[in-house]
Amino acid sequence: MMKVLIADDELFARELLAALLDELPGLQVVARAEDGEEAIAHAREHRPDVVFLDIDMPNLNGVHAAVEIAELGAEVIFVTAHEEHAVDAFEIGAVDYLLKPLRRPRLKKAMERARLRWEARQAQAERPAAEPAETRPPEAAAFWLPVAHGAVRVPIRDVIRIEAAGDHAYLHTAQRAYLHRTTMAALEEKLQGSGLMRVHRSAFIRPERVVRIERRGKVLTLLLDDGVQIPVGPRFRAATLETLKGLQV
Repeated sequence: MMKVLIADDELFARELLAALLDELPGLQVVARAEDGEEAIAHAREHRPDVVFLDIDMPNLNGVHAAVEIAELGAEVIFVTAHEEHAVDAFEIGAVDYLLKPLRRPRLKKAMERARLRWEARQAQAERPAAEPAETRPPEAAAFWLPVAHGAVRVPIRDVIRIEAAGDHAYLHTAQRAYLHRTTMAALEEKLQGSGLMRVHRSAFIRPERVVRIERRGKVLTLLLDDGVQIPVGPRFRAATLETLKGLQV
């Protein structure tokens, strides 16, 4: 059963979302909040798996609240009447960005994404900590990544995938995404022996996270266990297929 927290300063919006979520199986709304500060307090107390956050709320808006809530391990889904905060949501690593008025199919899709991430975290927590020596990076191998009010040390072993974004890259862990100023060439050198494999000029993945290979003509796409689809670049195709073919099942 996934625990859900709803945060919105409008009573009607909270009640409507709770009613729509009640139609979906495997969910329990454990708390409701009227602003960002209350949302953080409830998240600390109830440790929800998914948090629905409105953006325009008094005291502390949803974007700022999401930073701390994501660090508590919750998946964040923004629900708002405005589109201009979509970039902020992506930087924080939100599961989805829903526009009001809510539509049942979009809400269902957002929850499916959140469930895939949640299940991936559960599975990762159950995996043995040890890794093969030849693919395990040194304990000191890590990134210092910017967060609100400072930086956090993220071990390379915790990074699931990396996607380029101009002169930056998004480093995705099971909990959230971090924006890091770097190049893919610099990353390729740093990530040698880390278990991360470059599959596109704009993407690295962990091969063991691939659950399906999709072919459409000459286009090859990898579906990861958190629901994300990553294209394979032509020059990486042969090496990618060879690596995936060699994985132990």
